[in-house]
Amino acid sequence: MRMARGSCFLTWAPVGLLLLLIAAAALPRRALAATDPADVTAINGLYVALGSPTLPKWTANGGDPCGDGWQGVVCIGSNIDSITFNAANLGGQLGSLGKFTSITTIDLSNNNIGGTIPEDLPVTLQRFFMSDNQLTGSIPVTLSNLQSLTAMSLNGNHLDGKLPDAFDSLTSLVNFDISSNNFSGPLPTSLGSMSSLTTLHMQDNQLSGTLNVLQDLPLKDLNIENNLFSGPVPPKLLSVPNFKKDGNPFNTSIAPSASPSSTPTSPSPTSTQTPSSPSSPSGTSPSNSPSNSSGGSTARDSSSPSSRKHKSSTLRTVGYVLLAIVLFIVTVLLVIFCLSKYQERQSRHDYTTSQAGRMRQSIEAPKVKQASVQSKNDAKKGSAEVTDRRQVREINLAVPAALEKPPEKRKEHVINLDRTESEIFASQYTNSFEDGNLIRESRLGKVYLAELPEGRLLEVMKIDNANDRIPVEEFLELVARVSDIRHPNILELVGYCAEYGQRLLVYDHFSRKTLHDVLHEGDDLDGALSWNARLQVAVGAAKALEYLHDNCEPQVVHQNFEPANVLLGNGFSVRVAECGLAELMLSGSVTQLSGRMRALLNYEAPEIHEAGTFTDGSDVYSFGVVMLELLTGRKPYDSSRPRGEQHLVRWADSQLHDIESLSKMVDPSIQGECSEKVLSHFADIISRCIRPQPEFRPPMLEVVQDLASIVRATGEESE
Repeated sequence: MRMARGSCFLTWAPVGLLLLLIAAAALPRRALAATDPADVTAINGLYVALGSPTLPKWTANGGDPCGDGWQGVVCIGSNIDSITFNAANLGGQLGSLGKFTSITTIDLSNNNIGGTIPEDLPVTLQRFFMSDNQLTGSIPVTLSNLQSLTAMSLNGNHLDGKLPDAFDSLTSLVNFDISSNNFSGPLPTSLGSMSSLTTLHMQDNQLSGTLNVLQDLPLKDLNIENNLFSGPVPPKLLSVPNFKKDGNPFNTSIAPSASPSSTPTSPSPTSTQTPSSPSSPSGTSPSNSPSNSSGGSTARDSSSPSSRKHKSSTLRTVGYVLLAIVLFIVTVLLVIFCLSKYQERQSRHDYTTSQAGRMRQSIEAPKVKQASVQSKNDAKKGSAEVTDRRQVREINLAVPAALEKPPEKRKEHVINLDRTESEIFASQYTNSFEDGNLIRESRLGKVYLAELPEGRLLEVMKIDNANDRIPVEEFLELVARVSDIRHPNILELVGYCAEYGQRLLVYDHFSRKTLHDVLHEGDDLDGALSWNARLQVAVGAAKALEYLHDNCEPQVVHQNFEPANVLLGNGFSVRVAECGLAELMLSGSVTQLSGRMRALLNYEAPEIHEAGTFTDGSDVYSFGVVMLELLTGRKPYDSSRPRGEQHLVRWADSQLHDIESLSKMVDPSIQGECSEKVLSHFADIISRCIRPQPEFRPPMLEVVQDLASIVRATGEESE
């Protein structure tokens, strides 16, 4: 019996050992799973609700979305942060979404998803994009739980019913789009509580009632076209910069004032003999009562010809008086303008004559002098007499003594180079603007290197067609504003010239190299542009734009952000050029651009071509295109590539959330330098920046924060 037990033990021992080995092999896999189990359960449920479509690595049971890099999924740590599938031909429904623990973005736009909006939307949701699907039903009242929501687009669905009175707690919501649905009824009062709302699109519905609830919101873009709104439009809404209201039965009439028929007139013989009616206590006949419009007309028609002639004569007299006053004012203004121009020309002539002798004698003697920025009002007083200067900042700059003007005649904007001084720059410091000193070209003009006698290097931008671009007074005001822009990642203005048609802008020299040169012209800078270097460049440029958008007053929109304006120094330090110079762009100049300049249009957002308006959102789009260049190493437009790949944004947009396609898009020179997780996060930022709708692009502050998280993740992976 003992032998039988021993034989049994020996027989089953290998089997037990094998089971233990299998279990041991399985444990590390579970222990190393990167995704929170609750998020795994939630995304499994979403996959089943969508009809189990063919999505790489997705599964209905288990899996590791963060660790395995599921397509369209971006994680932060072990939690799913966003799910994005735009125009992926998805069907099914959304199912239950409440089990996600910390998801912030769900973007399933341009698909065929039906069903209703789930009542258990994740409370951590910040961006919810479901436009152009097949959703039905209404918006759930549980929407009020999404206190972190900043953007939601439900346009282009089949949603109906009344809007729920559930917006009180959505004080962070900035962009809200419910256009092209079947919503009806009045606007709920809680809409007025959305204190951050700037964009509201409700066009093409059946909404009714008045708009009073919207009048105190900080709206910048409001579209209510093709609804059933009635009543007068609140005056405050008429000041919304982009307000579209056509296709509504508004009552646009103004509150009636006293009718002309009620004005006392000489009664006709007939009316004086008519006894007063009981309904007319004042003794006025019913035909002359203000409430009887036809009677009023009769009274006006019965006025005598002499009365009408008297009124006409009075009106003519008043008109002549007003015309005389206007002509007098215009004459006075013309005289003042001519006198100011004469004084300015006389002042320039006197100074140039007296200074010519000094110039020849002292051009070699360097001298340090102080210069400050003049205020807007000072710029308009001319060069003859300038007082009450606003000291913006002091700049020490060594220049020849001959450049110094008498204090009472000096226009002091940073460094103001008059006509004689600009000739010195042309003939001596820039070698007469020869090509050998040319650093780069831009849409505004050419930039030349200038070297002062003591060795200091400057960059001088010679603006093309200066007189056509901007009058001198406006140029001086622009210089005063640009001189206030000071940031470590922005090229700093130190001087200017605005005399005799010259428009020169002088900057401290930073580098000859631009991001365009390094990416596309083969210019090396501290070796190859590695992944870490590209991240550093992206962060530096993003900080520059974030400063312009959020820290400048008034806000500065670059309008010309591209790799040619991103200067690269030693260690891949970054300076962004041409900040604050947008108004120097010639209107209509786009049609006259050269081949390289026409390619620049691929950095411009879609709304610029449609409406011609630039916003901070258009800068964000341009930044997204530059990030795409950093990722792929490709130009925004390349006619040498196959037709489907010539336009970079069109070719790449649909592949940014497919990890396999994304890996193939990466610039071959940086293949394998970063993980799929980091790559996916970088692509997600690009995707949000190049959204067609500007209201759904992230602000630059958010982009800077997201890039910083990628830098941290890259550092952790390299340790």
